[in-house]
Amino acid sequence: MKPFCFANDRILPSEQAFIHPLDIGLIRGYAIFDFFRTENFKPFFLEEYLRRFISSAERTYLPLNLGLHELERIVHELIEKNELEQGGIRMILSGGVSENHFSPSRGSLFIFCETLNMPPREKYEFGVKLLSEEYVRPLPTIKSTNYTLPVRLSVNWKEQGVEDLIYHYDGIISESSRSNIFIVKDNKIATPIANILFGITRRNVIALSDGVEERDIYLDELMDADEAFITSTTKRILPVTNIDGKPIGDGKVGKITRLLMEKFREVELKERMLV
Repeated sequence: MKPFCFANDRILPSEQAFIHPLDIGLIRGYAIFDFFRTENFKPFFLEEYLRRFISSAERTYLPLNLGLHELERIVHELIEKNELEQGGIRMILSGGVSENHFSPSRGSLFIFCETLNMPPREKYEFGVKLLSEEYVRPLPTIKSTNYTLPVRLSVNWKEQGVEDLIYHYDGIISESSRSNIFIVKDNKIATPIANILFGITRRNVIALSDGVEERDIYLDELMDADEAFITSTTKRILPVTNIDGKPIGDGKVGKITRLLMEKFREVELKERMLV
């Protein structure tokens, strides 16, 4: 964590940030967040992330007293004060302290700057392994702080060489715990449409591709795909070459995945150069 954050309605030293122990963000797990990256002191796709954060606040009935432009100003001020050339910015809006200790109230807004380690080069070169899990995330279109299931299951991921989960329900896949997923079959790209968070990276990848199908995708289709990859703020486009111990396609990073990875790097370069 960097030295300065936004908390308690102002920018202050991070060690002075606090939250009430009866905030329902703590006692009920009711809070929202968003996360984005900076490079060359520039936050990538800032307006898109802030609009999603504001929308999540509205749909969870959490009062947010700052508008888009005020949030932009705070983010840029934090980048400057923390000298955040490259890193992550995490925004959290807690559920608040309510009279009945249950219903949403006016919560606390926190904005922290973090050191960020991206996946190592070998994961992009050789792909990663996922495990399937039958689950639908609560309020999937909202970026909430409820990660109870994957956090519990992650205890053994490192020793198993697992990157993350892929959720499915009634035979239909949705998303990873922290990423969207795409498949490639016969040179056609598809991605789930239901029970997902509509990721900013997902949207940019769809814009880069020639005719991505947004539809229900069955778990059997995923296992039979020629290629698969996940997308997120911190992963960009990360190839998936194994699920539940079974190789996807030939078990190697596919040509379409590699092409999209290169195209997305070009998008990031253009975004970095914008003033």
